[in-house]
Amino acid sequence: MDTARTARFEAGLIGKGIQASLTPAMHMAEGRAQGLEYHYHLLDLDEVDKGAVALPELIADAERRGFGGLNITHPCKQQVIALLDDLSQEARALGAVNTVVLRDGRRHGHNTDWWGFAESFRLGLPGADLASVVQLGAGGAGAATAFAILRSGARALTIFDQDHDRAEKLVETMRQHFDKSAIRVGTDLAGSMAHASGLIHATPTGMVNYPGLPLPAALLEPSVWVAEIVYFPLHTELLVEARRRGCRVLNGGGMAVFQAVKAFELFTGIEPDAQRMLNHFAQMTSASARQALLQD
Repeated sequence: MDTARTARFEAGLIGKGIQASLTPAMHMAEGRAQGLEYHYHLLDLDEVDKGAVALPELIADAERRGFGGLNITHPCKQQVIALLDDLSQEARALGAVNTVVLRDGRRHGHNTDWWGFAESFRLGLPGADLASVVQLGAGGAGAATAFAILRSGARALTIFDQDHDRAEKLVETMRQHFDKSAIRVGTDLAGSMAHASGLIHATPTGMVNYPGLPLPAALLEPSVWVAEIVYFPLHTELLVEARRRGCRVLNGGGMAVFQAVKAFELFTGIEPDAQRMLNHFAQMTSASARQALLQD
């Protein structure tokens, strides 16, 4: 799609409460750097009378307006699947779509969340021990991180969630795709952490509106690496405590950026400059942190 380098390109994000999303800025800045007249629109369900029921109409309207792609976030990642023509292997395995390519009258569903985490993990925690990984959270983000860490070579994965049935369902799904790994539902967090080589945190705990630690700090041994999905703030209480205790840590910013890197490539057919997008994200999050401090 190299001919698009001087063309106008339209994309958007569908979700609920998305006004603070950094995704539009990342896409448009990279688009400009690549020579595109790139416009990225927020299609916020909070501003639509019908809410999530409007999803079919929003996608159809995006097609009529000539959009090349849509990102999809909460609460539509599963709902959108019935409206698509085909799915990537990963999206089908995860049962969730966060990227829809609109091309030649067809709707192609992808999941770039898992790749975003995998790429961030590969670059941010090179050589990490994958012998025995504990994951907190079995929701949509947890499905992506579980798939990513197993695809990255985790030999054992223990998943904890307050909703035991949800954890069971995710474990069963992962077992279907990674039959050589030991995947189980966790019941004893202290016991699992005592033998863990790494910890993935995939719950909202640590976000601005959900402060605190997702597990007792005493369970964080220096030998355990800690990977976070929360990226605002970048330095969550979990990461601060883990670093203080000598753990290798990975913040959630990389996952946020790399899912956008892959979505940009799927939308445009152009390979983006990942480092440039990481630098832009760092600038934006630093500015956001400064603004939050001023407001306090």
